[in-house]
Parts: sequence; C-alpha cells; structure tokens
Amino acid sequence: MIQLRYMTAADVPQVVAIDRASFSDAWSAHAYLYEVNESRVSYMLVVTMPVEPDVPPTLLDRLLGRAPAAAPPQVVAYGGLWHIAEEAHISTIATHPQWRGRKLGELALVAMLQKSWLRGADYVVLEVRVSNHVAQALYTKHGFEVFDRRKGYYRDGEDAFDMRLLRTEDSLRATQAAYDALCAQLVFEDAYTLAPHPRLG
Repeated sequence: MIQLRYMTAADVPQVVAIDRASFSDAWSAHAYLYEVNESRVSYMLVVTMPVEPDVPPTLLDRLLGRAPAAAPPQVVAYGGLWHIAEEAHISTIATHPQWRGRKLGELALVAMLQKSWLRGADYVVLEVRVSNHVAQALYTKHGFEVFDRRKGYYRDGEDAFDMRLLRTEDSLRATQAAYDALCAQLVFEDAYTLAPHPRLG
C-alpha cells in the first residue's frame, strides 16, 4: 500500500537520487539530514510504495510456505514544508521520474497543504521556475496564484514565480476535497497529516 509519512535519515539517499534526477540545483544529503534531524521548523515527508521481491522464492521458502524477505519500501515522491510563524513554505517537492503522472506528487502537495492549515498557517508560499509549466499547472489547480517574480532566483539565472495560497474558507474546503479525492483514488496510509512530528511533536 502507498504510505505517506515523515522523512527519516534512512530515506535521504533515495530522496537525494530523486532530487538529482529532477533538478539541476539539487540539495545535498547534508541539507536533507539537517532538515530531518536538526531543523526546528521542517516537516519533511515521503511517499513510499512496497517493492516486489526481485528474486523468486527458493524451494525451501515454498516448502515452508514463506515469502522471500521483503525489500524496504521505495520512496517515490517527497516534499519539504517549513512552518515559521504565520507562513508555511513548501521548500521542495518532486516525484521519481518513473512514477510521475500517478498523482503521487499531488498527494505530497495536498498533504503539506493539510499540514499547513492544521498548524494554523495564514498562507502557503513556494517558488517555481518560470519555465516549469507542469508544476505551475498543479499549483494553480490547488488555488495558488502568482504573487511576485523573483529575478535570477536560481543558480543558473532563471527567474522564479513566488506563488501563494491564502487561508480562506474556500481554500480550506478545496484542500479537504482534494485530500478526500486522493484518498479514494490512491488508497494510502497517512502517517503524516494528523501525526505528530517525531521530533517536534
């Protein structure tokens, strides 16, 4: 089953691999470890999928009626959320290239929105490359609007759109409706949205 949960240090190698496959200015493993182990404002998450055994059961396994040892679940998407005073900031989000188009990145986004509202944020902000129309479409779908354009925001000189979603009765209802729809479509276990942070409570 798909699982949504807090990121751990053990997830970082898989997260870094997805980050490097997704962005030219990927974060380092050290940066992710800081977010997971030390930051007082970070609510990092992963979306995982079970992995089918890559070897068939042995004769002994079959005779004893046991399955081969299960591999650890695979991280297929991740996200980073900072909550500072009235602001929630989506710091990073990506889906493994092989798992794109299956609403897993959208699940990460909506879960972070839910977490933001539950923590009392007044608005959610994120930055996105002006050339990343796919991501912009996803954010717009969930109510984000362009607030500003940040010149030369990325290391390669590309501008970023500062996109924001304000806390209103309409945005709260829309986020809940999106979450409910994803629950029906994906059937996942959520150990993030309502769960206390393992370090911050």
